Amino acid sequence: MIKIWSVKKDEQAAAKKKPKMTAAQLRVQKDLTELELPSTMQTDFPDPADVLNFTLDITPDEGIYKGGKFHFTFAINPNYPHEPPKVRCTQKIYHPNLDLEGNVCLNILREDWKPVLNLSSVMVGLQFLFLEPNPDDPLNKEAAEDLRKNREGFIQNVKQSMRGGSVRGETFDRVLVS
Repeated sequence: MIKIWSVKKDEQAAAKKKPKMTAAQLRVQKDLTELELPSTMQTDFPDPADVLNFTLDITPDEGIYKGGKFHFTFAINPNYPHEPPKVRCTQKIYHPNLDLEGNVCLNILREDWKPVLNLSSVMVGLQFLFLEPNPDDPLNKEAAEDLRKNREGFIQNVKQSMRGGSVRGETFDRVLVS
């Protein structure tokens, strides 16, 4: 009988030593276990103990941005899933829905966010931006205008920028995969 009580005390002591997981951490853990990424996407956790901050690389295998590798950071705040994750592109790229500071224009990261959405929804949304850039909701208005008025010129600008070249005096990061 005494032995049962001492085992119970040991379990309680061990439970007190473990930091409690927040609701956001629990939800992120759930989202990550359900995540089924295609071969064109890869996550990385620089600190494996911190599931709220990680990176995502997208390497489109079709579309205008094919051949590039695009790096995003995810920062998830304690109010997740009631607030969307903060997502930024770490490279300067020529895209109508990404500004030169790496901010992302994706409706589900702003006004259309709902707690039922998950990390997979965001990642698929990001990938879709590379397959179908949206000139009707731009952060980079010049790129959007090029896409609307001169698609071939836009494609040439994308290719030039992905090589690390300049478009209208702005130099972009080389994102081509060798």
